[in-house]
Amino acid sequence: MCGIVGIVGQSPVNQSLYDALMVLQHRGQDAAGIVTCDSNRLHLRKDNGLARDVFRTSHMIKLKGNMGIAHVRYPTAGSSSSAEAQPFYVNSPYGITLAHNGNLTNSEELKKDVLREDLRHINTTSDSEILLNVLAHELQIQEKIRIDENDIFKAVAGVHRRCRGGYAAIAMIPNYGVLAFRDPHGIRPVVFGKRNTENGIEYMIASESVVLGAQGFELVRDVAPGEAIYITQNGEFHSYQCAANPVHCPCIFEYVYFARPDSIIDNIFVHKARSRMGQKLAEKIQRDWPDHDIDVVIPIPDTSRTSALALANSLGVHYTEGFIKNRYIGRTFIMPGQQVRKKSVRQKLNAIDLEFRNKNVMLVDDSIVRGTTSKQIVQMAREAGANKVYFGSASPPIRYPNVYGIDMPSAHELVAHGRSEDEIRDVISCDKLIYQDLADLIDAVNRKGKVNISRFDTSVFDGNYITGDVNEAYLEQLELIRNDAAKKSGDESARSILGIHNNP
Repeated sequence: MCGIVGIVGQSPVNQSLYDALMVLQHRGQDAAGIVTCDSNRLHLRKDNGLARDVFRTSHMIKLKGNMGIAHVRYPTAGSSSSAEAQPFYVNSPYGITLAHNGNLTNSEELKKDVLREDLRHINTTSDSEILLNVLAHELQIQEKIRIDENDIFKAVAGVHRRCRGGYAAIAMIPNYGVLAFRDPHGIRPVVFGKRNTENGIEYMIASESVVLGAQGFELVRDVAPGEAIYITQNGEFHSYQCAANPVHCPCIFEYVYFARPDSIIDNIFVHKARSRMGQKLAEKIQRDWPDHDIDVVIPIPDTSRTSALALANSLGVHYTEGFIKNRYIGRTFIMPGQQVRKKSVRQKLNAIDLEFRNKNVMLVDDSIVRGTTSKQIVQMAREAGANKVYFGSASPPIRYPNVYGIDMPSAHELVAHGRSEDEIRDVISCDKLIYQDLADLIDAVNRKGKVNISRFDTSVFDGNYITGDVNEAYLEQLELIRNDAAKKSGDESARSILGIHNNP
């Protein structure tokens, strides 16, 4: 998962882009980058690390200009070198920079086409660089010295014809403006907003709406699936539907885990969706376990708090905070190697013994991926004196890998892959395990179908990949680059089989 942002302003945008990346930091902690445009010259700073570490005063001073784009990176596999940091740049035609959130499922095919037919060289193991070169080629074949919005939208239509998978991208073209587009299924999120200044209207495009509010921009709407929006450097706004048959199928895991709770994605309030997840899970407990003996509900910080509180309120059970989180430790499920991950859990959380002692505790998490973290947390609860430890997941069992830009392990490293719920319970060593039902999760996110969404991408739960191009052979190759052994060895040959998949 990655975070993208772009601004067309009436004054320097470097500080606003930096502040936006700080709000989006949860979407990517591996690398950060900003590129601005001043008098048709590009100024770029990118490197590995958190945004606060990548950008110093000396860098910010050099990031001149009234328009720019920025990116925080969370790699799905392979290299984490600074060469993979975004935005990417290609000088022909016009000098285009691009920031991308998602994953192209046909990147290996595209990589060959870009080399053999488009005569373009790919310098990294990133599908984002491929996406940029496809866009550049679709602009170049129009053979125009000057382009307008119609030429840009024609190029995006070409991108949609050639690229498959999930992608939301923001591109900047010196002397022209900023472009944003979303894949025809709308898998990955992107929104835009505007604000009035004394010098005119300014526009911001970002992965999540919370960024707009933090910068004083008014949310206008989401970029529609298949749509492109183009804002000239003078602030003129244009939009066009560039896909032949767009179908709205956003990733449901955004609502479960990745998005900030104060964001609105596709007109759905993430906080409300998570609250309803807790209510739905409580209804399942009341239905399947009416004589439960839960004394207290304790969330596993941070994303499960909303669901856990709603669950406790619905059951009429006491809710409390039982874990203190060290906020300077990164997310664990992406870390290479089980030993590193196990050590990280103990560094990340500390149990408050008083809240566990002699109680039957219901722990609530947003999801269970490998089960490594869950097992250690259950053990921590027992060590803190819990009488019984129950475990509730606000989402269904994750049995299949994600191919649209979320770094989940290979299928065989997912604790739910090939296991029943009873077997998963035994693995994580809890006394009772309760998963959300998929139908309830869908209803919780889009209550009573109030939002015009055709369906959700729920592939990590049911194995149904909405783009229709993911087969067993693809998943087998994905297994080679997603497993811990491959990540530990940094196997370039395995990564090259799929063509990249580094930039969610």
